[in-house]
Amino acid sequence: MKAIRVHQFGGPEVLKLEEIPTPKPQAGQVLVRIHAAGVNPYDTYMRNGTYAIKPQLPYTPGSDAAGTIEAVANAAGKLKPGDRVYTSQTLTGAYAEYALASEDQVHRLPQNISFDQGAGVWVPYGTAYHALHHFARARASETLLVHGASGGVGTAALQMAHAMGLVVFGTAGTDKGLQLVKREGAHQAFNHAKAGYLDEIMKATAGRGVDVILEMLANVNLGHDLKLLAPEGRVIVIGSRGDVTITPRDLMMRRASIKAFTLWAATPSEVTEIHAGLVAGLENGTLRPVVGKQIPLAEAARAHKEVLEPGASGKIVLVP
Repeated sequence: MKAIRVHQFGGPEVLKLEEIPTPKPQAGQVLVRIHAAGVNPYDTYMRNGTYAIKPQLPYTPGSDAAGTIEAVANAAGKLKPGDRVYTSQTLTGAYAEYALASEDQVHRLPQNISFDQGAGVWVPYGTAYHALHHFARARASETLLVHGASGGVGTAALQMAHAMGLVVFGTAGTDKGLQLVKREGAHQAFNHAKAGYLDEIMKATAGRGVDVILEMLANVNLGHDLKLLAPEGRVIVIGSRGDVTITPRDLMMRRASIKAFTLWAATPSEVTEIHAGLVAGLENGTLRPVVGKQIPLAEAARAHKEVLEPGASGKIVLVP
């Protein structure tokens, strides 16, 4: 089978398309034929060797994919060849024509969701669910600001929060991104490339501030976020690429808080809840993964460059 392999940590150029043996499932495992693999920013940090999780070299990147069950080790299990699934991690990596996964790493993909969309389920939607339900404990009628709302996690959060009954604000840096943000559930969209947009957000709340902020780039925005919070407000840090300076008094005067997490640290019970919620939302149409771009598997290096560029508009997926 063809797979992307990384033999040394470094830039996108270390991603090499190679022919390797197709793995065979052992007890408790399944072989998934990959129809599409999702590209996430954390994939690039792992490739660089700067992520908290450092895989053993060589390795095949990718946790998120969608496809069909090709083979199962246990004929009496809940999965059978031909079943449509999405993955939440794999054993051998998702940037490939086939991936080996444990049975608990694959989940039913509803018929109304395409494979491209399924490749954008776990990290984006799992992160948004974890942030809104487990960390922000967001409630209907609260005001939410999704900072950087046109990317995969951002659009997931917009759809989820709108369905939960929140007043939803989102930011993006391009006209195309702003249109996407409005289409996917934001009641108001703001251009974060425009001077004075923070004042516009505060004005939209009549000076009260927002209850919850989901922050994708904390090293740039966190200091400003704290000044936008309403009393008892909370910032949930989802992404950051460096250090940041904040003024603690902005938190103190608002009795506000900053929380942060990685999806990989979710407890087993939280993971079970997340998947149950995601599958239900996919089935009833509340959750609709937005695919921004399809890129051939052989061009994984290009995908790793583009996923970090400003102006995100939906999910980038690799197609074998």
